[in-house]
Amino acid sequence: MTSHGMAAPRLSLVIPAYNESALLPRLLDTVMTARARYRHGPDAVEVIVADNGSTDDTATIATRYGCRVVRVEPRNIGAVRNGGARAARGELLCFVDADGRVDPDVFNVVDETLTTGKYSVGATGVMPERWSLGIFCTFVVLLPLIWVTRVDTGLIFCRREDFNAIGGYDEKWFAAEDVVFHLAMIKAGRRRGQRPVRAAGAKGIASMRKFVKFGDWHYFTLLPHALAMMVRNGAITRMAREYWYVDERE
Repeated sequence: MTSHGMAAPRLSLVIPAYNESALLPRLLDTVMTARARYRHGPDAVEVIVADNGSTDDTATIATRYGCRVVRVEPRNIGAVRNGGARAARGELLCFVDADGRVDPDVFNVVDETLTTGKYSVGATGVMPERWSLGIFCTFVVLLPLIWVTRVDTGLIFCRREDFNAIGGYDEKWFAAEDVVFHLAMIKAGRRRGQRPVRAAGAKGIASMRKFVKFGDWHYFTLLPHALAMMVRNGAITRMAREYWYVDERE
């Protein structure tokens, strides 16, 4: 029980957000539908919006939907995810980007998957909100990387105790922090005889706003730079600033 006499939620969803007033309502509509379908009841899911210094109505919108708003100052996506996780009370943690959408049964699928005890970390996978030849070719190129590395995308989920055991997201990474996190969780789970999982039947919908801004073929020029950045693990590069931290929402 909490200090207010209310039972702690079973599952916490963390949504990192920076000036997301345009797309956050779309996500939260799908989250509220999924909460209503959760077999433990909607109150068993808490939704935390980790507000990374937004200057628009992000916090107001989140509050209107009944979310907990946590202010996280560093402009570092790993720090924002960790800030939301520190505020979480659920034993199961989920993370999803503010511009995506979730499946109506996602919380049931996450719960059922983690309850088996077989998995260290999971993801739902995604489908793009629209298709084009460039987007299709991008997915074709990325799929083998997912199969080989077992690093997936969409709504990411794990047990809070396992998240805490590896120290959460590595805040040295200003991009690809989700890849680094996934690999660390896989390594930690291997010692317990656990493996990563793609949750069946709960794919999310991914925003294509980066494809709108940079073009439907931009991954084919971006990917070599992103891989080089991961190898160096250095400070923010110009590419990282332009792609992940500076956009039309500012």
